[in-house]
Parts: sequence; structure tokens; C-alpha cells
Amino acid sequence: MTPYHVTIIGSALSGNKGAAAMLESAVQTLGERLGEVDFTLLSMYPTEDAAQNPYPNLEVVPASPRQLGVTINLLALTYRLLPPVRPLIRRRSRAIGALARSSVLLDQGGITFTDGREKFLLYNVASILPALNTRTPVFKCAQAVGPFRNPVNRWASKTFLPKVRTLVTRGRITHEFAEGLGLRNLVAGADYAFSLELDGTEAAAVADHVDLDFFAQGDVVGISPSVVLQKKVDAKGGDYAGQLVDFIEWVRSTGRRVVLVPHSVRTGTDKTHNNDLPLCRSIADRLTAGDDLLVLDREMTSQQLRYLIGRCDLFVASRFHAMVSSLAMEVPTLVIGWSHKYAEVLEMFELEEWAFGHDKFSPTYLQERFEALVAQQPEVRDRLARHLPEVKARSVQQADLIADIVRGSDSTSPRA
Repeated sequence: MTPYHVTIIGSALSGNKGAAAMLESAVQTLGERLGEVDFTLLSMYPTEDAAQNPYPNLEVVPASPRQLGVTINLLALTYRLLPPVRPLIRRRSRAIGALARSSVLLDQGGITFTDGREKFLLYNVASILPALNTRTPVFKCAQAVGPFRNPVNRWASKTFLPKVRTLVTRGRITHEFAEGLGLRNLVAGADYAFSLELDGTEAAAVADHVDLDFFAQGDVVGISPSVVLQKKVDAKGGDYAGQLVDFIEWVRSTGRRVVLVPHSVRTGTDKTHNNDLPLCRSIADRLTAGDDLLVLDREMTSQQLRYLIGRCDLFVASRFHAMVSSLAMEVPTLVIGWSHKYAEVLEMFELEEWAFGHDKFSPTYLQERFEALVAQQPEVRDRLARHLPEVKARSVQQADLIADIVRGSDSTSPRA
């Protein structure tokens, strides 16, 4: 029997390990439900993703922003308008060929069609338009959208979001934004990365590069900086890296140990897009050396990072999916964010009070909130344990919905 086929866009194996967690969650959960299923990843970083691809049923196809926005979209429009040339396009274009034989396109962009991110709006549209032109159903995996007050974003959202088969909202705030826009193709869910399961090999793999005795004595605080937040803080005259240095040294002065966790890493480049490693190295260079400080200075898999985060006793996150991993591992977490996407996830655990915006970021305020988190650890841990099963169930529900779409379509032949 010809296997089912699913195409994915908006995630990756390299770079942002939150994107990797979403991608690997889809591969894991859909494989469990559908059996033999092939995947195509339309990749922004095809060389890096192919080098890190452990899945024999996952094909990596180049789809840089330029390729996606121009070549792939033009071919998809031609495919729609000129039926006689469809067989030729399917043969010549791996991207269009994959979409044409896929039962569904999974859009795993973490935050799309959002005011203040208009520079990404063309990419948000370009990611789903080829599937619309090849008549491939679009399933937007759990993500943040809205608000929609900006006229350009509102127009684009009202034009394209109703055309997708399903939009899974990642929390209450996003859901209310989407309902306010008049969308009816909504499912209230939770981030797909909550479905990611560890396979038990993580400790051995990590031990090749990290001394796990660092965690043996407890009182370990994990800190995950974000270059995205750095740009926002520094643009307003702040010093994100310097303020984190001050905070880390204060944490160490309390007798705790600190592990610096870059959750978005691109190996072999100093470019900062989807790459927190240069920032973490800069912070580490300004810290006093000592055996109470551990800096993760290499790219690891999403499962390995989740395992290490789970070894922490407390966590301070600026990267969204570092927060997701700490919550999934039931680690009390303090969040410094820049969007409603952080608070609406914490709200599922009744922990939204532990997030604050970058406008409040300062070493003093961070210390105050951290001390409050330390004091309320038992209550926070209780809420994490109580709500996590429900959040994971809402996350994995996506796999059931996607599997229903796949089973209900004829994926053995392309749409003519």
C-alpha cells in the first residue's frame, strides 16, 4: 500500500529547538496513528536540517524565503491555472510534487498573522498559499495569532485564515482574537511540543558532552536567554545581556548553581537569527568562572534539551519553547516574554502570574519575582502536576484531528 503523505512547513530540525520539538511531535504522534506515513519538510535551512535528520521517512526539500515566496508560489499558481502542465510541474518541483500528493499541509509557524510582526506577514501568507493553490488542506498546528488591529494584518488575516481547514489556537487569548475576527475553523488546543516524548536515551547522549554530576546536588537554576528579547530590550536603551549577567551572579551568590541554556542554536555560524548561542557565549564571557556555572555551548536535540531542563530545580525562560519544555518537565518557571503567547500557555496551568513583559525587565524586578517563585515552589509544582495531563491531552488532540483528515482523503494519487 502506498503510504500516507504529509507536508510540513514552519518548523525545522536545526536552529530553534522549539520548531524541532513541534516537527518531531508530529512525526511521532502521526506515525503512531497512521502507521506507514511519509513526511516532506519544506525547509528554510535545508542543508542543516538534512544533516540532522534521523528519520528515514522525512524528506527535506529546500524552501528558503526567496524560493518559497517566488519559485514555489509561482509554480503553485501555474499548477492551479494551467491543468495540462500539472504532471510536468509535479515532476520538476519537489515542493509542488509533495504538496500535490499530500493529504494535508501542517503549518507549524509558532506565531503568525500578528500585529507588530508585519515584516513576517508575506512569509505567513506564502507558507500556506501554495497548498491552497494545489487544493491541499491546510492545518495550522497550535500557534498564536492576533491581535488584528493593524489594517494590513487584519486584511491578510480575514482573507487567508478562513481558507485553512483548521486553525488550532494555542491559548485563550489567541482564541478570543480569532473569534473576534469572525473565524469559525477553530480548535482550542495546546502547543504541539507538549506531545514530545523522551525515548530514554537522552541521559547517555548528553553525558558525552555534559558532566551530569553538576545536577546531583540540586539547587540548579536553568536560564534560557533569547536574542529576540535582547533586540527588544536593547532597542529601548536597555542592556539585556548585562542585566542577565547581574542576575546570574546574584543567583550564584545565593548558593545556587546556574546552567545557561541556548534553546535556539545554529551550528557553524555567528548569525543571530534563530541562534542564541552567540548571546549565551557573550554572557558567559562576562561571568566569573566557577564550578557552580555550566554553559551549554553546542547544538543539542530537542529531546536532549528537554531532559537537561528537566534536571533543573527552577527555570528562567525568555525562549518560548524553553518555557514549554520546563512546564512539560514540571519545573517551576519564571518567564520574561514579549507577546501574549507566553501568558496564555501559563494560564493553562494557573501560573500566568509568573510571566512579565520585557518592559518590566530589570535585575531588581527579576530578583523580586524569582524570590517569590522560590517561596511558592510547592504550590507551583502542585499546579504543574495537576494541569499537565490536561494540557498534553489538548496538545495530542491535534494528531487525532490530522489523522482524521489524512484517512478521509485519497493520498495515493495527486490532485489532478
